[in-house]
Amino acid sequence: MSDGPTFPDDSGSPDDSLRSGAPRAMKLDLTSEPERIAGVRKAVEAFALSAGLGTSSADLGLVVNEALANVMRHAYQGRRGQPISVWVDCDASEVTVRIRDWGNGVNPAAMPARAHDPATPGGLGLICLRSLMDRVEFTPQPDGMLLTISKRRP
Repeated sequence: MSDGPTFPDDSGSPDDSLRSGAPRAMKLDLTSEPERIAGVRKAVEAFALSAGLGTSSADLGLVVNEALANVMRHAYQGRRGQPISVWVDCDASEVTVRIRDWGNGVNPAAMPARAHDPATPGGLGLICLRSLMDRVEFTPQPDGMLLTISKRRP
């Protein structure tokens, strides 16, 4: 698995609504070690900033951070070395992130909402996803889960 971002060939027609030279897509493959989360978060924030997301790039980074932590904690139940793929792309209207795991396939959207207790650690991942993103979709896969999140560009 690659430790850093890869950028697909960008030989298509230019999109004038994106900054010149900004990548339009990025893929990151990682494994389920918590120490890898910060690098992915930074790469997603840099991509979103270069795509014109502005200050919302930090919100997107925070949500990716929380989603990856939840994949590692819940889908993989703390097992290290498990695969996770992250795709980031943008168009004229939004930046989209897809996070694919091959974990237990439990759909967090189907679970009953629980009240957040500020005195208890954790429990903020889904709250962040729903409050900071414009679109959140969990798509069960035969062997895991695909999370799609989007933030509209200003």
